[in-house]
Amino acid sequence: MSEWWTYSLSDLLMFSARTYYRQFALVNREWWPLHLLALAAGLVIAACMLRVRPMGARIAFALLGGAWCWVGWAYHLQHYADINTGAPYFAAAFFVQAGLLAWMAWKAPPRPEPAGPAQRIALPIVLLALAAYPLLALLDGRSWWHAELFAFAPDPTAALTLGALVFWRAPWMPWVIPLLWCAVSTATLLELHVQRPWWPAATALLAPGAVLWGRIRR
Repeated sequence: MSEWWTYSLSDLLMFSARTYYRQFALVNREWWPLHLLALAAGLVIAACMLRVRPMGARIAFALLGGAWCWVGWAYHLQHYADINTGAPYFAAAFFVQAGLLAWMAWKAPPRPEPAGPAQRIALPIVLLALAAYPLLALLDGRSWWHAELFAFAPDPTAALTLGALVFWRAPWMPWVIPLLWCAVSTATLLELHVQRPWWPAATALLAPGAVLWGRIRR
């Protein structure tokens, strides 16, 4: 038996890109039309950014916590686990992140500065997660059923969360799992040789970069 350090990521991925994207189709067909509620939740989060109110952060992080919990169960445990033995561990991480976001909702982070440079980048990140990620399926020649949607697929859920963390200047703890997931997802997409595998990595770099830029400007 070969030693564990001799294995590469390609040795651990026992599925093709077609099989990978088929999991999204299975989730979408199973739960449609609950996607409309997920879209509404994403728009509510965006609205909380556009019109800053004391309860806005609580509402946004509560919705995000529910989204991470749902993706952990409906995607990772119910479908991704069929093709990836690491999916239960991913699900556990998503449940932990859901708890951290629920803590953020209870803690109520401080009100952001609406005109701050970081906050001006946060809203486009959120809108890209809601609108651009689903379009990737069509750009790659796949059907709408294969679209990756907020609260049903992990990548747009992580991206939208990073936008919220930027906007409300969250502490470091809720950042760890979304950034790690972006790294895992990018590595997976690279090994599957799909088109545009850099989307998760781009979000992972843009969000902390926005925070750093805002601190330098201040």
